[in-house]
Amino acid sequence: MSTAQLIAVDLLVTLLAAATWLGAGVAAGLRRARVALALLVAAVAVTLARVGTAAALAVDGWWFAQEKVTFTLPLLGAAALVAVTVAGPRLLRPGSAGPSPAAVVALLTAGYAAAAGLVYPLLIGYPATWRDALATLTVVGAAGVVTWRVVAGRPPVWTVAAVAAVGLAGLGTGLAPIVPGSPAAEAADLDTGGGPATGHPAGHGTAVTDLRGPTTPGPGGQVRRFTLTARQTTITLSSGRSVRAWAYNGQVPGPPITATKGDLIEVTLRNADIERGVTLHWHGYDVPPAEDGAPGLTQDAVRPGGEYVYRFRADQVGTYWYHTHQVSDRGVRMGLYGTLVVTAAPASGLDLTVPVHTFSGRLVLGTHDQPDTRRVAPGTPVRLRLVNTDSTPHRFTLAGTAYRLVAVDGTDLNAPDELTEVGLRLAAGGRYDLAFTMPDAPVALLVDDDSGGGLRLVPGSSEPPQPADTGRWPELDLTAYGAPAATPFGPDSDFDRSFTLVLDRGIAMVEGAPRYAHTVNGRGFPSVPDQLVRTGELIRTTVVNRSLATHPWHLHGHRVLILSRNGKPVTGSPLWMDTFDVRPGEVWQVAFRADNPGLWMNHCHNLSHAAQGMVLHLAYDGVTTPFHGGHGG
Repeated sequence: MSTAQLIAVDLLVTLLAAATWLGAGVAAGLRRARVALALLVAAVAVTLARVGTAAALAVDGWWFAQEKVTFTLPLLGAAALVAVTVAGPRLLRPGSAGPSPAAVVALLTAGYAAAAGLVYPLLIGYPATWRDALATLTVVGAAGVVTWRVVAGRPPVWTVAAVAAVGLAGLGTGLAPIVPGSPAAEAADLDTGGGPATGHPAGHGTAVTDLRGPTTPGPGGQVRRFTLTARQTTITLSSGRSVRAWAYNGQVPGPPITATKGDLIEVTLRNADIERGVTLHWHGYDVPPAEDGAPGLTQDAVRPGGEYVYRFRADQVGTYWYHTHQVSDRGVRMGLYGTLVVTAAPASGLDLTVPVHTFSGRLVLGTHDQPDTRRVAPGTPVRLRLVNTDSTPHRFTLAGTAYRLVAVDGTDLNAPDELTEVGLRLAAGGRYDLAFTMPDAPVALLVDDDSGGGLRLVPGSSEPPQPADTGRWPELDLTAYGAPAATPFGPDSDFDRSFTLVLDRGIAMVEGAPRYAHTVNGRGFPSVPDQLVRTGELIRTTVVNRSLATHPWHLHGHRVLILSRNGKPVTGSPLWMDTFDVRPGEVWQVAFRADNPGLWMNHCHNLSHAAQGMVLHLAYDGVTTPFHGGHGG
């Protein structure tokens, strides 16, 4: 059973435990001794099952079982022991008046304790603190006192005193972070990952605005200039449907930016009427930090009437894309994105970039919300560059020919095998390059197994046939695809810093307001501590997903080497990625060399999750920003 399945089973068992304990209490209150006894036996069995699921989760990782082992299960165990001791004998030999009030109170209090096990994964998240434990204990105790008052009259003074004492302790713990001089109030806002702390006094160092791109191309390269103007508009899809959009130069996707390795790319961004501003972020491209387009961190957003010039050298060959990072959840969804492709030499054959996006619930490839049919001569080399511009993953299938997945996130794979009848899951923000020779029969690229859309490549003048049903094709395991090759570092390297990011949901402060947030280590942006690194260091990061949602993780300015997924090392081609999908219950371990000094966003690329708190910064020691540090979220 996978960790995600165990998480779901544990939630179900926790719900059943609360229901059976509460049901036993209600049945006892209604003087249904036999029903109450049966529910009590079931409650004990389900509670034992909870111990089993918690133990199994602990084996998969302490992150998945921390609050269960340290608090919620001991709380339930103590309450269950009292309930069995008090209610069991009375239910086995009920008097004429039925079970005693003490039995009812004990059973219902056990139910409240069991329900606390739902509060943590659904509302509090990771990590559970002593403050959370004291607050939960206070609520459960207060509920038991109130139940005692309703069912049996005035509760003993000692119970009220105990609940009050726990509540006061919890209040003191809760106030500690805001009391000047307290250890919690002085907690560091940097995560050093086990390495040395900053050696630069606050306010000293290199400003991120000074870390600009070059102004001249590389040897043999040329300057390629583009102007992109962001404005509100209406676009027409291939079906004739009109869609309200925000667009660069009035088109969605925006104008394709292409270059040859060594060229200097210069892009002037202008804002016509996007009120909250725009930027350009070059997704996956390791530009200098002042060219990264992170508003509030590397630049101010470009307001209506303003402009900003980006310059960087085209030294990474591959498939990339660009998009606004100002209020990006809405801006990208509305259409502020386009493609960036850098080649080593002019392409031969058919080289087609296929950005996938969802407009108002309609999936489009480029601007095609109906099948896009193209005539291709047999024998033509074909390269399809797939770009997922949405915030959720998409599944791609290619029917009608064998092919190779030759590049992931702009980096070539080593010795990719020939593929047929498999599904390719592409993370939000990710890119896949597929290569094949056009056969003398039609080829169909489908998205999410929808035979009513996609791309059709057809030889000759014949009509494209209906594509095959691809829904049952297995999913390709990227970590076992291709052949191993040497890498500059690996799982057994000596790392200078190691960070752990536990992704979850819970109530947290986001941009100064309490929200039901997507959290990192229990906090929401901007309260998540920055990760401190120094130039040249080797960094390892473990990303853990405790939540029930998928989180495509994206670090700006760096490509990471995937070391392992769920404890299993990569056995195929080395995987260098800038966006990797961390599904529920998964644990990914990645590494990178800190070789691009700056201040970098590190966030979930489900952009609504980022807007709800799942953002932090990677900070190089000695680099500062003059901006406010927020992201217009």
